Amino acid sequence: MPKITINNRTIEFTPGQTILQIANANGIEIPQYCYHEGLSIVASCRICLVECQTPNPKTGQLEPFMGGKLVPSCQQTAMDGMVVLADSPKTVANQKAVMEYLLINHPLDCPVCDQSGECFLQDYSFQYGRGVSRFEETKVKNPKKDVGPHVLLYSDRCIMCTRCVRFTREISGTSELMVQGRGNKEEIDVFPGVPLANELSANVIDLCPVGALLDKDFLFSQRVWFLKETPAIDPLTASGDNIYIHHNEGRVYRIKPRDNPAINKFWITDEVRYGCKFVHSENRLRSPLRKQHGATVECDYTKAYDDLIKGVKSATTAGKHLAIMVSPFLTCEEAFVLGNLAKRLDANAVFGVGPVPIVGQDKIFPIGAKETDKNAFKMYAEKAPNARGVRRVLAAIAGEGNVLNYDQFLKRLGLGSGASNVGAVIITGNSPTGALGGDLVTAVSGKFVALIDTLQGPLTDRAEVVLPGATFAEKSGTYENAKGVLQAFEQAIPVIEMAKSEGQIALDLFAVLAGKAAPIDKEIPVVIETTRGQVAAGAQIAVPYAEEFTAEGVRTQMAAVPALAVFGTGVCLPPATAMVEADMQVLEL
Repeated sequence: MPKITINNRTIEFTPGQTILQIANANGIEIPQYCYHEGLSIVASCRICLVECQTPNPKTGQLEPFMGGKLVPSCQQTAMDGMVVLADSPKTVANQKAVMEYLLINHPLDCPVCDQSGECFLQDYSFQYGRGVSRFEETKVKNPKKDVGPHVLLYSDRCIMCTRCVRFTREISGTSELMVQGRGNKEEIDVFPGVPLANELSANVIDLCPVGALLDKDFLFSQRVWFLKETPAIDPLTASGDNIYIHHNEGRVYRIKPRDNPAINKFWITDEVRYGCKFVHSENRLRSPLRKQHGATVECDYTKAYDDLIKGVKSATTAGKHLAIMVSPFLTCEEAFVLGNLAKRLDANAVFGVGPVPIVGQDKIFPIGAKETDKNAFKMYAEKAPNARGVRRVLAAIAGEGNVLNYDQFLKRLGLGSGASNVGAVIITGNSPTGALGGDLVTAVSGKFVALIDTLQGPLTDRAEVVLPGATFAEKSGTYENAKGVLQAFEQAIPVIEMAKSEGQIALDLFAVLAGKAAPIDKEIPVVIETTRGQVAAGAQIAVPYAEEFTAEGVRTQMAAVPALAVFGTGVCLPPATAMVEADMQVLEL
């Protein structure tokens, strides 16, 4: 393979790669603003200029490339034997000059800027800029603009890298943004009467290397250096888009895209970014509930578990069957333990997959592109993250032909005919809208109902037993997306007080069935789990009856089942947490 030397480090590369691409892939820092791997290359910011030498084809001696002129590393294709100097005096002088030009009109508002702490201008000013400004004239001041439902534009902070403009033209294909004016009066703006309101609009916030494009939803809510970052998977649609959950002190503050060229490239939809507020909804279920004298009252887990088991046994003793509906919003691991629990309670249990919402049609971006195109991004109409994974797991437990879809499940419960051999129903929800109701409420009439859900809904008052579940941010597990890719994710925040993950509830019920004494009878019912943050925070959590539910441990059990062997080797695991070295000297006192 051809080789290139960058800052005295020799590296093999693939023909066609640019100098900057090779440097980025090998951890060699070259400052960059306008370049982004998912966008076209314009080489406009000029801070990535480098000095190059190439071997003379006749003599083999190194000679200055392009007569010694600096070349943009983002645009210049690498050559075999090329020597690149990204830290030579000539290159460093250019970096300092570019930084000085960019900072001439830039306001000194880092203390109040949301981008502070993750700003390229801030970082490069520290590494390549001057200590003082030589500019004595009046700064150009530009207005703050509301350019769309999610985005604010602080024009005076903009460095005109044009990443946002290229995104709306090349990725979303909606072209709302433009460059207007010239020289120091140049600005990013929307076309008159055309707001930045496409389904991918907030990606320009992630693209902006400075604090020019900011998220209205995150504005002034948290300093970024207090946030922790946990890899996760889109919990709302069948896309399987890779995301990061940014959280602190047990609260989710924002969702960011995680790079995965094979799934979502570098982008996520606004639907995913802003659709996770249900995690901290006021309608969250926070305690077990049970029916007492016809009224729904709070209770402890011991009584709730006893009532659930008693209700199911009463139905099966009377010759009826148990039916369990597993939500497509649950993980594969939770479906596995819940399915086995149903088999333990009733060997002839009826299995069904919960409702899979379909909203509109699949949409390809840029508008008019094909799914196979290089820049294509697909937004899915299927609004459930794991319908295929849940069905796969339940089919391995009950048999391929014995897993009903939602409509079939309702008919099996007697909807429409009134005749049914089902006497008890365990229902799992976990939908971000808490929308379980309608025909389901009618179908379970006259049956014992146990509900495991996260939000209050029409079934909450109908069920004999209600157990509070956990949202995607409060658990780990695996989702299978629309393309059949299995992807694991990690727990970001502790489970809300007195709630448990659906997998933990299932394991607890196994322990109760095995005769294990409830910890609430002997010990305090809750413990305090400490989370790291700006200030250490405590979360009150319910003590498990059985061993702690772990997605990794359950996947090991699943892999031992021949039909689920893929969970042993075919699951894409989240990236390991990378340690970042501080760029400030720390002294021990």
